[in-house]
Amino acid sequence: MLAVPAVLAVGFLALPLVGILARTPWPDLAANLTAPATTQALRLSLLVSFSALGLSLLLGVPLAWLLARARFPGKAVVRSLVLLPMVLPPTVGGVALLLAFGRRGLLGPWLYDTFGVTLPFSTAGAVVAATFVAMPFLVISLEGAIGGLRPRYEETAASLGATPVRVFLTVTLPMVAPGLLAGAALTWARALGEFGATITFAGNLPGTTQTLPLKVYLLLQGQPETATSVSLLLLVIAMGVLVALRGRWTGTPRARVQQPPPTTGEPDPALPSVARGAPPSDPRRDCSLQARVTGFNHVTLDAPGGTTLAVVGPNGAGKTTLLRALLGLTSRSHADIRLGDRDVTGTAPHRRDIAWVPQDGALFPHLTALGNTAYGLRAHGVPRTGARRHARQWLDHLGVGDLAHRRPGRLSGGQAGRVALARALAARPRLLLLDEPLAALDQTTRARVRHALRSHLAAFGGVCLIVTHDPVEAVSLADRVLVLEDGRLIQDAPPTELTRSPRSPWVARMLGRNAWTGTTTATGLATRDGGRLHVADPLPAGEEALAIIPPEAVALHRERPHGSPRNAWHGTVRELTASGSRTRVLLTTDETPDLVAEITPQAAAELDLADGTRVWAVVKATETTLLPL
Repeated sequence: MLAVPAVLAVGFLALPLVGILARTPWPDLAANLTAPATTQALRLSLLVSFSALGLSLLLGVPLAWLLARARFPGKAVVRSLVLLPMVLPPTVGGVALLLAFGRRGLLGPWLYDTFGVTLPFSTAGAVVAATFVAMPFLVISLEGAIGGLRPRYEETAASLGATPVRVFLTVTLPMVAPGLLAGAALTWARALGEFGATITFAGNLPGTTQTLPLKVYLLLQGQPETATSVSLLLLVIAMGVLVALRGRWTGTPRARVQQPPPTTGEPDPALPSVARGAPPSDPRRDCSLQARVTGFNHVTLDAPGGTTLAVVGPNGAGKTTLLRALLGLTSRSHADIRLGDRDVTGTAPHRRDIAWVPQDGALFPHLTALGNTAYGLRAHGVPRTGARRHARQWLDHLGVGDLAHRRPGRLSGGQAGRVALARALAARPRLLLLDEPLAALDQTTRARVRHALRSHLAAFGGVCLIVTHDPVEAVSLADRVLVLEDGRLIQDAPPTELTRSPRSPWVARMLGRNAWTGTTTATGLATRDGGRLHVADPLPAGEEALAIIPPEAVALHRERPHGSPRNAWHGTVRELTASGSRTRVLLTTDETPDLVAEITPQAAAELDLADGTRVWAVVKATETTLLPL
């Protein structure tokens, strides 16, 4: 049903083009296009179109950036003004330009009296007219490209010491280059073919304002065959621009075939177990951290140089907000921060000496691994040769020196993680922020990466904050673990103390324990679900408390055990999960919160456990820990 109107639409659009090809006087084509009047109009068209392109770049690039990134009153109105020339009849646009810049217009007399400039009926006027109708193509195309660029790349560049101007020139522009080139090509093509606004505002003066479209209009009146030849030239130029863009201006960029990293038949070692060589020396000494974070987060940090802090907490606890507050990249929280002997509270992000490694690494795709690693050094003014030499040392130290000339697209996940870490460390920060650095790795690779990362952090003289959801990472990498919930610091303790006495139900569950909250009684705990738990060492009655029950302390029986144990509940099996050499069993009961038991696979088979099986769960009072909240 839709094929017929679709074919008719294609024919409707193609038939006029076919008409030009059919009516073109091919034997006289060269003579018509090389006639003096035609070449004069062509030279003028190129001058006007390229001048309009330059003016559009000068004005349109900042405007596109503001529309894509800035928030300001009247933004919708400004965007409508940008789009207006695209839907406005060109002759109406020419009239508007006359009323604005003509001799009797709003600015015309001032331009003439101050600068002696008269825009109407001049080549400059033709440039202004072409810019008015063509610049929106650049702004809209570039705004979409900037809007699609994740700010994380620019924020990472700022954390490495790059000024806003440097970030824009070395990160933003290269990454939006396809959108910029597409917009520039469309702008130039539209300026080359402009007619209505030009003839209305600048007139039709040979050698001054008579561009190719205006020349075609005159030739149609007396030399239609020559007009057809010139029209064919404009058609070829327009089609050439569209073919070169290959759909980029429509938001469907050409797919790039990315070669995978070369393989050797062995699994990627991710990080080597032993780093190669010694890390480059860092002359800094006092890299201690003192910070007070307010707003959404309420956290106080105090750590000497060489300390690694792990930040854990449930989703929405404020972990990433904490990192962004330390970087000065968020308004949700504010950080009063002192690094060593330097107060950086009111300092711009690029002057704080704080390097950030986002979860995905945010390696700049247009730079090689060596260029990425040297980026922070170059931002701090280190000469190119010295920066690349120092960057090479860090890449060698992390075992990826042989990948220095690869771009991020040809690096595996483990290799990209090493390069991102090398880039941060090479910038010589006082504070290093790692946002889930191992989250993208598989379990086998993660263990090797974790071991090597621990050795790298041991050689880092500053303070390191690692955000993680993995209890193994928190315990094995950190000197202290910070627990956040709802933006507040719940616990700050060494890993051994955190494992022994977690102060948060979420942490206890993260460590694989059962965690029940409730109110203490004379014999133990009354849960919020109405259940009762008896403990060997009860706390004073009437306090909020957290009961910790290790899964291995939960015994399962098909029948109620004899002896009337004090902690016995009848429940239903809801899930069985293999965990190493053990089986974890999730139970639901009517009396207590969900309960997890950990038993051997043999015991699970003997009990004939399956989803929906009814069993008795028993916990000894001596194997339960009660902690005040």
